[in-house]
Amino acid sequence: MRWKRTLQLLDVHAEGEIGKVAVGGVPKIPGASVADQLAWLNSDPKGEELRRMLVLEPRGAPIGSVNLLLPPRHPDADAAFVILQPDQAHASSGSNSICVTTALLESGMVEMREPETIVMLETAAGLVRARASCRDGRCERVELTMVPSFVHELDVTVQTQAFGQVTFDLSYGGIFYALVDVGQVGLTIEKGNARALVEAGMILKEEINRSIAVVHPEIPAISGVAYVMFRDVDPDGAIRTCTTMWPGRVDRSPCGTGNSANLATLHARGKAKVGDTFLSRSIIGSEFQVGLAGLADVAGRPAVIPTISGRGFTFGLHQVALDPFDPFERGFSLTDVWGPSSGSIG
Repeated sequence: MRWKRTLQLLDVHAEGEIGKVAVGGVPKIPGASVADQLAWLNSDPKGEELRRMLVLEPRGAPIGSVNLLLPPRHPDADAAFVILQPDQAHASSGSNSICVTTALLESGMVEMREPETIVMLETAAGLVRARASCRDGRCERVELTMVPSFVHELDVTVQTQAFGQVTFDLSYGGIFYALVDVGQVGLTIEKGNARALVEAGMILKEEINRSIAVVHPEIPAISGVAYVMFRDVDPDGAIRTCTTMWPGRVDRSPCGTGNSANLATLHARGKAKVGDTFLSRSIIGSEFQVGLAGLADVAGRPAVIPTISGRGFTFGLHQVALDPFDPFERGFSLTDVWGPSSGSIG
């Protein structure tokens, strides 16, 4: 073989959302912290090349993320990771944290202890504590204690040509979200509306980031609205969510960081208190349990400590390789499957 780079990926999904985990062959990523490594991946041409190689065609696909396992820097952490997606590398993700925990335990990279194993994950947003329920060599369920989540601003408005004035909450759950009640765009959260929802989400994300600059007060590498998450309430009281992801797809899971951000808004409005739990349901009907474990503050801002509970499943193991003569080393995307916004991927 004449490959110039190979990486081994364990295939995992969390409640339907694919989060492949790079368990071997990950090159050294510069940076004194995971936040520094995130910044390098998003600013250095070599970081961009690695991301594009893994997430764009012909080696990647529109659906899912690739998680780069990194050596932990924090003394309490068992592993560190950064999430790669078509637009950039991201700091935190609930579904991907479940995927990484499941991969670490079921591959034996972290010793599994039954009936429960605690795995400490280091992300650019901080430490995430994963409590895994284990039986017969399998990770059956993972409960995450997420990083402190806080409201940046409630009831913000943006003017759009497509939908007129739209009101949203700008909130942080490991990354920044614009949280939009779905009725404002004339849609409901169901599978048949996935394309329309993601197109609406892309319009809103562009308008919001054009008009509002947002940066984490303590972690400058985390900035800008990463996703627009539409929300609604099902007849049984479950929070139905649809997180729209650039350039043109929706999150298959209920979204852990999005629900963390939304939990901060519920607490700020007096609709959630410590000890409360909520059911969140995705566009495909999969579910997370969301809890409010405690209170905190971030640079003087009131914050909540969310918990997210869901299931991860391994479904394959494969190796990605790069031929040195491959003309598509940087990958490509087409609007037929990636959505209209993919035309801006160079």
